[in-house]
Amino acid sequence: MQRGLRMTANFNIASSLQESFSAHPDNEALVAGAERYTYRTLRENVRRLAGAIRPCLTHGRVGIAASRSAEACIGILATAWAGGTYVPINLKSPEARLIELFERLELDALIVDWAGEKLLTPEVEKAAPGKIFRRGADRGAFRTLEAEIDAPHENDADGPAHVGPDHLAYIEFTSGTTGKPKGVMVPTGAVESYLDAMTAWYDFGPDDRAAETCDITFDLSVHNMLTTWKAGATLHVLRPLDMVVPARFIRAHGITTWLSVPSVVTMARKTGGLAPDSLPSLRISLFCGEPLPVETAEAWSRAAPNSIVDNIYGPTEATIACLRQPWTEGGLSTRERGIVAIGRPYPGMEARIVDAGGRTVADGERGEIALAGAQLARGYFGQPELTAERFPVIDDKRWYLTGDRGYRDADGVFHHLGRLDNQIKLHGHRIELEEIDMGLRDAAETDTAAAVAWPMANGTAEGVVGFYVPGERNGDRIRESLRKILPPHMVPGRIQSIDAMPLNANGKIDRNALTALLQQENSGSAAAS
Repeated sequence: MQRGLRMTANFNIASSLQESFSAHPDNEALVAGAERYTYRTLRENVRRLAGAIRPCLTHGRVGIAASRSAEACIGILATAWAGGTYVPINLKSPEARLIELFERLELDALIVDWAGEKLLTPEVEKAAPGKIFRRGADRGAFRTLEAEIDAPHENDADGPAHVGPDHLAYIEFTSGTTGKPKGVMVPTGAVESYLDAMTAWYDFGPDDRAAETCDITFDLSVHNMLTTWKAGATLHVLRPLDMVVPARFIRAHGITTWLSVPSVVTMARKTGGLAPDSLPSLRISLFCGEPLPVETAEAWSRAAPNSIVDNIYGPTEATIACLRQPWTEGGLSTRERGIVAIGRPYPGMEARIVDAGGRTVADGERGEIALAGAQLARGYFGQPELTAERFPVIDDKRWYLTGDRGYRDADGVFHHLGRLDNQIKLHGHRIELEEIDMGLRDAAETDTAAAVAWPMANGTAEGVVGFYVPGERNGDRIRESLRKILPPHMVPGRIQSIDAMPLNANGKIDRNALTALLQQENSGSAAAS
């Protein structure tokens, strides 16, 4: 039996709320702006909404179109409590993408906050499920179009619906190579295995104050919510403006546990908010989602002298993170990239480096990082061929091929060397460059277009540049068209025409040559100045 998969247990991700309510009913559970909830009042709101969701469940999927808000947290917990699967909806999605997504998912209901409600144009609402739950301006009870949801009755389910380890906790959508977003299906047993590992390493407790640094469309949010509520601690939700000066938020709320992408630290350093000893309340600091530069780890360690600093690694397909590397001054790094190593696998997980044929390579040799174990996702929603391709059976065991390039050193520590394909991370978003290519071709009305990550810093993308062979449209018109079909973080910051697209020996567009062109231009500009 896999680690953590106890056959009689309830694997519902809302069980942590019920357990902490029983142990700490009057502890604060959630603080989002001016809204504050104890475990008692959070549970009451969750039960009330869950009671309205439960009769709607046919396919079992409920969309959550919400920002960092109390509504998002209540909606996620209520969906789970009712026995459903929550599906985060990207608020930056264009209208056409929302409609296509709703048609694919066949949602039973949709939960929105004030930001999500703005997406509901007549066309989008026509494609949306029949039941849409929202709250009024007074932040009172959730409502449908017909009526306010009644308070929970005594005969309502007193606890979360009983679900097994194979039940889907959530479906997280990421960018897809075909222009079709991939819905990663994550079962509750995988989440349970992740939480088991994290609570064994870190002594999260009811006195902790954790920060929610992520939108619900980024699976690091699952860690922030569930480790907090499992411990009976308080989750403090950062607003977008708080992300600009995160150190100020940490000090104002006495935050003790932190998980974010490393680029948040970079922003804090640029605003001068990371002075030595400036974050004494922190005791647990975790970074994930992007390579962690050594200089960033060192700066954070100096600012938070009472905190451990760990680098954790893992794709959405392996449930948040599944390798871990503790950081100490002068600690283990991937020297050729100036980043902290990604470490060793979690209990219940395995990692190996494989060649193009799926064969394990020797320590020190470069190859693709492959993962196996209790935290693997079920696959991609409605895409069985892609699931079979990326989750092959190797040596009688199911693996996930990450597409990340890396190696394992002689001590068994894993190192990350970037992407094998054209997938990048930009400001915490996972993006397939081919999806931008597709949009560029349509927007420029040309057959030839390509996007590259530029500039790069410590192996991390800081922007995207789009190239196209001139057609009927110029750069401004192309950008205007792209904004209608791509989320803002996928629209290239610069769009440049090129007479002929460079090709490699196989006749494919040579992105390396495009990057070299940008490097030459940058070198020329620097020399001229």
